[in-house]
Amino acid sequence: MAPEEYDCIVIGAGIQGSFTAYHLAKHKKSTLLLEQFALPHTRGSSHGQSRIIRKSYNEDVYIHMMEESYELWSLLEREAGVALHRHTGLLVMGPENGKDFQCIKGSVEKNKIPVVELQRHEFSQRIPNVNLTEGDAAFVENTAGILYADRAIRAAQMIFQQHGGVIKDGQKVLQIEPGSMVTVSTGSGVYRAKSLVITAGPWANTLLKHVGLQLPLKVVKINVCYWKEKVPGSYSLKNHFPCFIQLQPKEAEYDIYGIPSNEYPGLMKVCYHMGSETDPNERDKQMDKSDVDIVSRYISRCFPGLEPEPAVVESCLYTVTPDHHFVLDHHPTFNNIVIGAGFSGHGFKFGPIVGKMLSELSMGQKPSYDLSLFSTGRFHTHSRPNL
Repeated sequence: MAPEEYDCIVIGAGIQGSFTAYHLAKHKKSTLLLEQFALPHTRGSSHGQSRIIRKSYNEDVYIHMMEESYELWSLLEREAGVALHRHTGLLVMGPENGKDFQCIKGSVEKNKIPVVELQRHEFSQRIPNVNLTEGDAAFVENTAGILYADRAIRAAQMIFQQHGGVIKDGQKVLQIEPGSMVTVSTGSGVYRAKSLVITAGPWANTLLKHVGLQLPLKVVKINVCYWKEKVPGSYSLKNHFPCFIQLQPKEAEYDIYGIPSNEYPGLMKVCYHMGSETDPNERDKQMDKSDVDIVSRYISRCFPGLEPEPAVVESCLYTVTPDHHFVLDHHPTFNNIVIGAGFSGHGFKFGPIVGKMLSELSMGQKPSYDLSLFSTGRFHTHSRPNL
């Protein structure tokens, strides 16, 4: 049989790939979205019920991207007729004189993001059931909240299909042949397109081998933990408890974050923002629980209303770059192959705007934002991870 032909093929139907396909289809490009697993699935990085959405970042480019991303999330809500976001606010805590806290605080103030600074003497009244670490300061970003992750992916894929897009799941890519028409072979078919976008998450380097490129991407398994409230509702959305980020906790090198109890009644999601390196195909053999122990110690010290042993432990994969910034770029040799990778555990909320920029690169347009921070030609500096 002759290969099916499209304007563009997108490999990987997580949030980045689904939004890339969504934007391409809305630009009337015939688009195929390929996924190796049967949809929906829990083997990658985009599944689960909740993610934090916020603008509190060190870098102006992320803040500006998030401003448009909020607009695009709202647009998808209207198109799909389903709620994808809930406002909660975001509590940011960290060493008052620490570089990370000062940089984020300075950045949100410069960009006029609405925040409320919490003085230590009023903290316990404003944020009950949380012990602020000695020497830490805190503020609340008012515009932040929760994204409903699984619901969001379904919505983006639904609108993509309404615009004529084609999804083929259960199709593992076996070969990619570059050329003026890129050929993609799976176990079930052969497909050709004028351009290709690779958004394969933890499997990015597996696919990039086919086109002679390897990026410094590390895949880590994250233990996603839910902790039982001693008094039901103490940390719940109904009681207006915010999401939070703890910068530079005493227990460990990386940040800790949390989302109020919602998806599992009476259980609050609190996780360490790093995990143990793994092969994405062998993740279930990675049994390291050191991240769970870190969060348990933190909860014992700072969240007295939670049981310090997790009630539910699920898992997720991060694909981490050395500097914890994304990869959004053309292949250095094949200009009609575009790469979206290395979202380093903080990319979900950027899905709509990342998809827009990857689609722009695929169509040969100038991207909406300066992508120099995200080029494949960097990887010479290291910085703290973002959430």
